[in-house]
Amino acid sequence: MTSLSTSAILLRRIEFGDYDLIVTLFTRTQGKVSAIAKSAKKSVKRFAGVLEPFSRLDVVLAKGRGKRMPVLQEASLEDPFFKIREDIIKTAYASYWAELIYLWMAEGETQESLYELTLHVLAELNRGVTPVEVLSILFQMRFLSLTGFRPNFDHCHACKTCLDQIQDASVVSDPSTGGIVCPSCGVPTNGRLKISKGTLKQLIWTDTGDMQRAARVRFTPTAIAEGLEFLETFVPFHIGKHPKSLKVLRAVRHAINKKSPVVSSPRRRGTS
Repeated sequence: MTSLSTSAILLRRIEFGDYDLIVTLFTRTQGKVSAIAKSAKKSVKRFAGVLEPFSRLDVVLAKGRGKRMPVLQEASLEDPFFKIREDIIKTAYASYWAELIYLWMAEGETQESLYELTLHVLAELNRGVTPVEVLSILFQMRFLSLTGFRPNFDHCHACKTCLDQIQDASVVSDPSTGGIVCPSCGVPTNGRLKISKGTLKQLIWTDTGDMQRAARVRFTPTAIAEGLEFLETFVPFHIGKHPKSLKVLRAVRHAINKKSPVVSSPRRRGTS
């Protein structure tokens, strides 16, 4: 057996037998890795309070020969991000991000830029300064860019008219073509959503430059709603799988919005 020591984010865990857990880790050096944590449910010394979703860990994995699953030998907490799990809406968003990564990534492929993005949004989510909706927009836009699925917001897919030259205030998103169409070339239908040009420009801003500054882009409640609806349709379409956690997220968000229908706007863009 050879050992691997690396930083990792715990994406998910499932019970395996009476005492073991199978954990899926997003590691800095090896990408997604599934491993078995033997006797994790009964061990007090080795894993007590450590293997919690979204936690940042230092792990030691023993890699066996052939196709045998690696064994999680050691795990220590670097950052528990416990405030995420104390809040139902934060947990719902973090679960959605984690499932997107889990569904898209292949085992053993290094994705360091995506690792840094994930670590950033989890840390900010735990800190609680940036609105959760803005963090989700930031994560999904940059996830699309890093995975090669960045939407084309430059021009209408059909007639090639540039976004700034489209006379209408809104356009129609078209996941099947990877971008947008102008109102002359398409209408909202199932999977196609109406979205304002202003919202598109704000989405573009979140996908460029420093992540701290990108998260301070000022979103109106309408732009937040349009941006989330667009991305939560576009991202699953392009990874080819519909995350189960998205249904839960939408249900939780709907319940919260019924109690507090007004979404507070993020702070104005600050200076670095």
